[in-house]
Amino acid sequence: MQDTNNGQPRLDRALTLTQATAINMIDMVGIGPFITISFVVGLMQGPVCILAWVLGALLAYMDGLVWAEMGAKWPEAGGSYVFLQRLFGGRLGKLMAFLFIWQTTIQAPLVVASGAIGFSGYLEYLIPLGFYGKKIVSGALVILLVALLYRDIKSIGKISVLLWIITGGTILWLIFSAYGQFNAAQAFDWHLDSNMLSAAFFVALGQASLKSVYSYLGYYNVCHLGAEIKQPERNIPRAIFISITGIAILYISMQIAVLGVLPWQEIAASEFVVSTYFERIYNHTAGQVATVLILCIALASLFSVILGYSRIPYAAAKNGDFFKVFARVHPRLHFPHISLLALGGLAFVFSLLFKMKEVITAIISMRILIQFVSQAVGVIAWHYSRPKDERPFRMLLFPIPAIISIIIWLFILFTSEWQYILFAIGIIVIGIILFKIKERFSEA
Repeated sequence: MQDTNNGQPRLDRALTLTQATAINMIDMVGIGPFITISFVVGLMQGPVCILAWVLGALLAYMDGLVWAEMGAKWPEAGGSYVFLQRLFGGRLGKLMAFLFIWQTTIQAPLVVASGAIGFSGYLEYLIPLGFYGKKIVSGALVILLVALLYRDIKSIGKISVLLWIITGGTILWLIFSAYGQFNAAQAFDWHLDSNMLSAAFFVALGQASLKSVYSYLGYYNVCHLGAEIKQPERNIPRAIFISITGIAILYISMQIAVLGVLPWQEIAASEFVVSTYFERIYNHTAGQVATVLILCIALASLFSVILGYSRIPYAAAKNGDFFKVFARVHPRLHFPHISLLALGGLAFVFSLLFKMKEVITAIISMRILIQFVSQAVGVIAWHYSRPKDERPFRMLLFPIPAIISIIIWLFILFTSEWQYILFAIGIIVIGIILFKIKERFSEA
């Protein structure tokens, strides 16, 4: 199969709804919830932390409606890179797309690095690693994942379904293990009082929601793979909402189960909360088995994450907006191998340099304005400026979900610590400067 534009091999539309949903869900789970449970409980000081998980799910649904419209309309490789150009058009569209690519070159490897760092941290429950040992494991994991992804999309779809069976089975085991030792009074002890209406409470809720949102991210991964999904007009929206619904039920049930077995103070202080949970219910061996499964889940998520992100530089390069070498497709296996190798290389470096908690906050803060808020604003503007455009999927109750999405994203951003807000704004300013430099050189 050849691309009629330039003779390059094209991407294959080979992913079914089941495979696309599996890729989404293993991306969403990963190591995230098993680490962020402690952060969320600590910030909210008890079982009221459930609000952060509910707010994260609400945001995923509202923002998911935005992504579903765009993904069904423009099912191409690259996701937001394509959407921002189409929504804003002209020079502004090129600027927004460039800012997204610029941001992605930083945050995508950070996302992968965060998962690899979390993997090495949980591994320490089984094997004492020390500082340098954890760094070696993080880097080696990135290399392993790139090797696993160096194959055709049909094989990857089958691998993804298997990894999702392991992921879903582990979370269900966690939830049902609470039966017999579940303390409802402990799990639902919300301490409702006037403090729940204080400014400090809402700041804590915003910061906790930022951590829970990190665990929900990935519901849009199918949009990055739009050119490789069968019947994308139907299957992209379905994969998004099946993923969000399933994961929201699992996360909230998992948090309640853990709260019903372990005191919230112990959860907040634990580095291996899920391993401790299984050890408390069963024994140390069960804790070790659970840890192995969590590590499998982390590997599965990073597998999906790298897969989706590797298509973004490819799409930009194919359109002439990024370095041409990234547009290359493997001649036999039909996947963007240069983009995959470059992303893996940066993720390897970042996994050796950074720590987990700071990386999570930086990732979310950096993406809010350019990717999530801009897309929601763009979809609203698109409806009013081009009402007659064909829309294979239409947002329910338009424009309410998009507006709610914008409000929640901005709430999360502006309740973050000031250095992360400045970091997010700084990335945008630098990107604008680079865009102007690029334009000047293009005109010369």
